[in-house]
Amino acid sequence: MLEGLYSAAAGMAAQQQQLAAISNDLANVSTEGYKSERVAFSDLLYNKVEQAGTVTTTGAGASAQFIGHSHTQGPIKLTGAPLDLAIEGDGYFQVTRPNGGVALTRNGAFGVDGEGVITNAEGNRLAPAIKLPAGVTGSEVRIASDGTVTVGKRTLGQIKLVTVPSPDHLLSDGGSELTPTAESGEPQAAGAAKIHQGALEESNVDVAKEMALMVSTQRSYQLTSSAIQTESQMMSIANQLRA
Repeated sequence: MLEGLYSAAAGMAAQQQQLAAISNDLANVSTEGYKSERVAFSDLLYNKVEQAGTVTTTGAGASAQFIGHSHTQGPIKLTGAPLDLAIEGDGYFQVTRPNGGVALTRNGAFGVDGEGVITNAEGNRLAPAIKLPAGVTGSEVRIASDGTVTVGKRTLGQIKLVTVPSPDHLLSDGGSELTPTAESGEPQAAGAAKIHQGALEESNVDVAKEMALMVSTQRSYQLTSSAIQTESQMMSIANQLRA
């Protein structure tokens, strides 16, 4: 009888993880460049049990695990801001964090810091860094589809888009920045991705789909919760019979 409790508890934990992913997606529905999370379910260990001379197979429930982000292209909206950049295709902007670590992002809402260096919304600088000359404002900057940054006839550098061999193994910070891991592989030059100046890629979260999934997940959670209550009642009856 305890196996039933364990199975139901495992199911509740799996549904809770699914709800956490849905909640994070909905919280980032307005985050530029955000990619929705994907969660997969799998069966736990099965055991053969002999009952009344008959061998049956019982499972230990289900588990859930995060398997990466959806890589579908989010809608590209025009903003007109010269340092707003959207990526079309597979690729990421590469930025350097204050501790020297590298992060990847598709959030192209850039600006400049006090030294005139192009930074993202978190204050992390593009890698390689691009610095505007003294007296030059963002409105004078032109960025080509291949990332070449110019002011008038002067080339300041190139925004180099990167990708990784296994994007599903990038470590998310819960927002739009991702950290490369040993499993994801090291960043390398992206292929045919293009940059659009004066535009931003919106989140690819489908609100209607996420809400429908939330309802079904909550119902599954309630069902497994009811199973635990039923198991508890059965155990109570069994204890009374023994007495």
